[in-house]
Amino acid sequence: MNRIYFSDPIPEHGRCRLPAAKAHHIAHVLRLAEGDAVVVFDGRGGVWDGQIVAIARGEVEVQLRAARAESRESPLPVTLAQAVSSGERMDYTIQKAVELGVHAIQPLMAERCVVRLSGERAQKRVAHWQAVVVSACEQCGRNTVPEVRPVLGFREWLAGLAAEAGLRLLLAPQAVLRPRELERSASGVTLLAGPEGGFSESESADALRAGFLALRLGPRVLRTETAAVAALAVLQAQWGDF
Repeated sequence: MNRIYFSDPIPEHGRCRLPAAKAHHIAHVLRLAEGDAVVVFDGRGGVWDGQIVAIARGEVEVQLRAARAESRESPLPVTLAQAVSSGERMDYTIQKAVELGVHAIQPLMAERCVVRLSGERAQKRVAHWQAVVVSACEQCGRNTVPEVRPVLGFREWLAGLAAEAGLRLLLAPQAVLRPRELERSASGVTLLAGPEGGFSESESADALRAGFLALRLGPRVLRTETAAVAALAVLQAQWGDF
């Protein structure tokens, strides 16, 4: 069943005209036709069964039926604080984190980040990553779209970290603590993952002073695009819905 993200308010009559980019994808990439069944979700937990009722001149309209209850959200809220990586690595990390049930994503600029983002360029990247999140939700069946937060400097983010951030975990290859030795926090988890070259010694020290626990994921050093994904899978297996 093809799933469509539609963020606008659902009209009472249930007939929705899709945005141009989404209409193009439906008509020319998926090659759906009038009469085909779809599922529409609003990113805030609402989900509807629907049917394509019109495709013409670059426009697609879908008729929705009654909303239904369906949640695929993990009982374990995890915020992934990921230092920005280069190329497709960041896209991969975000896509897989959404599939693994992450609650929110906080991109960070660390000392060893290869990519440097600020101002309008940072805003464009956040918009791109949010689109990656939406696409991942369409694929994996989630009806609540996680937020990609604005890019922050590592220490700026650390200084503003709320007390209710729950269990704070810093992924560090040299650490001793292993996932099986952790105690679950009722407030969820903040997972901190570094860039290609890892966090600097001073950044790691600052994170530890802020209450983060250094966590080891086995004896092998994982790439930045692997580390957060592996950690999320472990946390879901221990405390989530795996």
